[in-house]
Amino acid sequence: MKKPLSYADSGVSIDAGDELVERIKPLAKKTLIDGVLGSIGGFGALFEISKDYKKPVLVTGTDGVGTKLKLAFQLNRHDTVGQDLVGMSVNDILVQGARSVFFLDYFACGHLDVDVAEKVVAGVAHGCELAGCALIGGETAEMPGMYPAGEYDLAGFGVGIVEKNEIIDGHTIKPGDVILGLASSGPHSNGFSLIRKVVELSKEPWDSKIGDTTLADALMAPTRIYVKPVLKVMKKVKIKGMAHITGGGLLENIPRILPEGTQAVIKAESWERPKIFDWLQEKGNIEDHEMYRVFNNGIGMAVIVSKKNAEKAMKAFEKAGEKVWQIGTIEELPGNQPACVVI
Repeated sequence: MKKPLSYADSGVSIDAGDELVERIKPLAKKTLIDGVLGSIGGFGALFEISKDYKKPVLVTGTDGVGTKLKLAFQLNRHDTVGQDLVGMSVNDILVQGARSVFFLDYFACGHLDVDVAEKVVAGVAHGCELAGCALIGGETAEMPGMYPAGEYDLAGFGVGIVEKNEIIDGHTIKPGDVILGLASSGPHSNGFSLIRKVVELSKEPWDSKIGDTTLADALMAPTRIYVKPVLKVMKKVKIKGMAHITGGGLLENIPRILPEGTQAVIKAESWERPKIFDWLQEKGNIEDHEMYRVFNNGIGMAVIVSKKNAEKAMKAFEKAGEKVWQIGTIEELPGNQPACVVI
């Protein structure tokens, strides 16, 4: 007589899943904000929109961490990729002028390692705290046979709110406006397929010195989350447009917010580029255009303001704890030229 099969025979760690939920609850509780109804663990997460909004518009963003996860597996460092995950969505939401209010994560693996998963979710919770939003729910999917041993995938989804008449969409940008750049912490979560190739070809050890840090630390530095400082500055200065510098670099992200007939002219020597980008360019023999097309090169967020407000905005960002530079200007688009150039 055949032995009756149960779910446990499929290789799923049922008890481990229950343990993870109990570990996650206090992490999520630290992120709760006004508007959250109920607690994590239900079938659906509930959030009540504040009556302080007159015409609230929801803004959504979803993303993953990409192949940076391959380095997390290789280095056995799982405590920062959760912040990367949050940053990729909340920074995208921010450029519309919206405040992120809640976030959900999706963690998928072949076999659930509770300690690893807890480190990842702790990073997600920390990212939510930095953004001022609630980790309101998520999903942990254990799927034997889908992922190699020791690997997982990570995705997330965020929601923000903005008053309809305060949406930032770049339509008022015009020639003469100034482009400010907020410092990144490194590559953030973009360009890692190329980064891994450069590291492989260089044969450099992970503890090699890159400026005042190591190669591993420089590459695994978590994505900067700009939500709180930008929202502070928005109360003092009129921001015309913002671009989160992710995949596509400066060359492809800034044009996404420019009105037709305008061009962003970026001055390459106007900011301090982190040493890791110099290392990548040298070891990979990467051309300048490709560097600006793939990486943020030290600018994680571009902010466009009028010329008369540029100095006030820079002082406000510095007061909010951001490193900021004036990196370029908006000009009339000459002929069939690209909408963004670095000179």
